[in-house]
Amino acid sequence: MKPPLALYVHWPFCVSKCPYCDFNSHVRDTVDQQAWRAALLADLAHEAARLPDHRLTSIFFGGGTPSLMPPATVAALIDAATSHWPIADDIEITLEANPSSVEAARFADLAKAGVNRVSLGLQSFHDDALVFLGRAHDTAEGLSALATAQKHFDRVNFDLIYALPGQTSAEWTADLNYALGLGTTHLSLYQLTIEPGTRFATLVEKGEIHPADPDHMAELFEITQTITAAGGLPAYETSNHAVPGAESRHNLSYWRYGDYAGVGPGAHGRRTGMATVRHKKPENWMAAIARNGHGLQVEEILSDRERATETLVMGMRLTEGLDLRRVETVTSEAAIDRLVTLGLLARSNDRIALTLAGRPLLDAILREIAI
Repeated sequence: MKPPLALYVHWPFCVSKCPYCDFNSHVRDTVDQQAWRAALLADLAHEAARLPDHRLTSIFFGGGTPSLMPPATVAALIDAATSHWPIADDIEITLEANPSSVEAARFADLAKAGVNRVSLGLQSFHDDALVFLGRAHDTAEGLSALATAQKHFDRVNFDLIYALPGQTSAEWTADLNYALGLGTTHLSLYQLTIEPGTRFATLVEKGEIHPADPDHMAELFEITQTITAAGGLPAYETSNHAVPGAESRHNLSYWRYGDYAGVGPGAHGRRTGMATVRHKKPENWMAAIARNGHGLQVEEILSDRERATETLVMGMRLTEGLDLRRVETVTSEAAIDRLVTLGLLARSNDRIALTLAGRPLLDAILREIAI
């Protein structure tokens, strides 16, 4: 059987830049939609030519704000991808959507184009928090977009950001219970992280905002695990929760360290042991397409050690953990045994996984067991 392949397509444009965002997103007054469609199709064809013996299991349109893409462009990319590769019968095709940038008609058109899963960036149920986060939608608009998405797509995820400055445990508990009552089978729940180079990082340096205390963040994380598990959407990854069977198959490809192709500005890929990176700035990527027929900036063969390290870093995010035999060259047996004794890791034969107590300490545990 042909090995599975995930495809990531990056659309870099947004209406505005959120103050917490460090993704490759850009604000432009105008976008030449025909030129962008042609360029993405060319980049996709280049990757397909280098991955001929794979079976496509998922497509993910990320960004930026991919819901700003014309549905005809989405359809053209799906049609091209499914002609380049044989596809899985249950192929998952996800598109990230901003509640303020799409309407019912666009959701319907995206569904007709072949999208069967949508991820909505709701981020909060409170207007004051949405203003703080720089979001262009309000609570009512976000909930309306969610209801519309649920009419058109079998599978819907939405994102929430928590551990906002001043947010209490009781407030987050209420938000979680409300979220669980909205009827989706997948939730992405992220703690607010102050990323270097963002507007929030500047405001923290000036003392104008104060991030949540680490102990409070740990308490909110524990609340998140407990409430989602009780509600039937247990964590299957550090920040992702789903009804069993409704996990994001595309993201599981990353976390299980499978092959994935990345096209569009700044997109990364892992092509049978090779790391690929596209030019990040949209104009530079477009120039590379015109010059070379693809947007590649980096094509690098990874060493066995590099691949094992990436497997470890990605796999430890999963509740299911990973097979130690894939990472034995980059892990310390003694450190693993010590952390098992401390109750931070669980081990079953050749598999290790974080315990509930260990999940908030992922970064520290990785530093402990890696050699």
